[in-house]
Amino acid sequence: MIDKDVYGPWAVVAGGSEGVGAAFAHRLAEAGINLVLIARKPEPLERTAHEARARGVEVRTLQLDLLAETAPAAVREATEDLDIGLLIFNAGANSYGHEFVTGDLDRFQGVLGLNITSQLALTHHFGARMKERGSGGIMLVGSLAGYLGQGQVSVYSAAKAFSRVFSEGLWLELRPFGVHVLELVLGVTRTPAMERAGLRMDLPGLDVAEPDDVAGEGLEHLADGPVWVAGGNGARAEQRNAFHDRAGLVLGAQEASRRLLPAE
Repeated sequence: MIDKDVYGPWAVVAGGSEGVGAAFAHRLAEAGINLVLIARKPEPLERTAHEARARGVEVRTLQLDLLAETAPAAVREATEDLDIGLLIFNAGANSYGHEFVTGDLDRFQGVLGLNITSQLALTHHFGARMKERGSGGIMLVGSLAGYLGQGQVSVYSAAKAFSRVFSEGLWLELRPFGVHVLELVLGVTRTPAMERAGLRMDLPGLDVAEPDDVAGEGLEHLADGPVWVAGGNGARAEQRNAFHDRAGLVLGAQEASRRLLPAE
C-alpha cells in the first residue's frame, strides 16, 4: 500500500480518466489519497472520478487539453489550496504515426508539446512545492519506444527518450530533499487508446500488460527510481539500449512492431 503520509494527502494524475491513469486513480483512492484528475474527455473523466469518490476520497476534475496555452495556469489555479504529495504524468498517447518528412509538422509539434513541454511545466511547478515541503513523489510514465528509434513514430520515440533522461537528472536533483522521482517504462499495455487504434494484442508470444498491474507496479516502486521497467520488460529494455549493431536492432524492432498493426 502506498504511504499517504509521504505521497498524500492529494495527488495529481494527468491523463487520469481511463486505462493506466484510471488504474492509478483507483489504487490511490484505495490508499486514502485525494485526487485531482486531468483529462480531455469528460465522460471517462467523470466516470473515474465517481469510482474514486465511492472509495471514500475527495476528487477534483479538470477537463483540460494540456496542449492549450492556458493549461499550466489552470492546473496551478485548481490546486493552489491543496497539499500535493504526488504528481503522475500519464498524458502522452498522441503518438501520431506518420513518416516524419511527409507528415504534418504541427501535429509532430503537438506530440512534443504534450510529452515534453506540458510534462516539464507540471513537473517544474509541483516539484518545487514538494522540494519545499521535503517529501513527495513524481512519476513520469514512459515507454519502451524511448529506447529505440522507430519509423512512423520517430518523434514520439524521441520524446520518450527525453523523458527517461530527464527523469534521471531530476531524480539526482530532488533525492536530497526527500522527493522521489521515477520514470515508469511501459511495454504493450491493454488500454482503451491501444484498443481504439486497433492494435493486435492477441498475437502468440506477445506479452500484454494490464493497466491495473502496471499501475500497482509503478506505485510499489516509486521510491526505487530513477527508472523502473514494468511488466517484466527489463531484458527487452536492456537489449534495445545496446550500442552494438544499432541498425540491426532498429530494423528488427520495426519488423516486430508491424505485427501489432491492424490487418489490412
